[in-house]
Amino acid sequence: MSAAYFITGTDTDVGKTTIAAGLLHAARQAGKSTAAGKPVASGCSVTSKGLRNADALALLAECSVPLSYAEVNPLAFEPAIAPHLAAREAGVALTVQSLLKPMQQVLARQADFTLIEGAGGWRVPLTDQANLSDLAIALKLPVILVVGVRLGCISHALLTAEAIARDGLPLAGWVANIIDPKTSRLEENLATLAERLPAPCLGRVPKLKQPTAEAVADYLQLDLLD
Repeated sequence: MSAAYFITGTDTDVGKTTIAAGLLHAARQAGKSTAAGKPVASGCSVTSKGLRNADALALLAECSVPLSYAEVNPLAFEPAIAPHLAAREAGVALTVQSLLKPMQQVLARQADFTLIEGAGGWRVPLTDQANLSDLAIALKLPVILVVGVRLGCISHALLTAEAIARDGLPLAGWVANIIDPKTSRLEENLATLAERLPAPCLGRVPKLKQPTAEAVADYLQLDLLD
């Protein structure tokens, strides 16, 4: 049976892609076929093959279903700025509809385990009115939340979970990505998150020297997902 999720974070730079790649790797280790999408990415490098985003490439590397770069990341922008600003500067219309069809095509591949990764946090703007969260709503996907564990993460996590629920989507699970291991009262913070977030914790990922997908997968439990 195929399963698909939208993966988001409590903020930008909280390790969404690191965790997403780890989840995909764990799925592959469990004998599942995998696919992924990164509908829009800013902060891309110019290559002979066109613009390439490191996060999208990391996801592509963990896809067992044959997908091209353009299928995984249909919209790529060079400046490392908010996607709606990058699109505006490039003269590209960034809408939910422009992202919906390519992500539906990824989902149509019917991999056993598919992840669609957002950009930044839950309320990243696409246009003057729409947000990237509207894409998750249109795709009707349950959500996996990556919590970047550092001072202030509890409020960020609870507010994000509330927004996801308000948007009518289920929170399937969350991952504690410990980006600041020196966080004061770390265990107490993690316990509070576990008590307050309405979904299972899929894993606690420590700050790793080499956060490869294989290394991260060791700390994740896919069997906790519905």
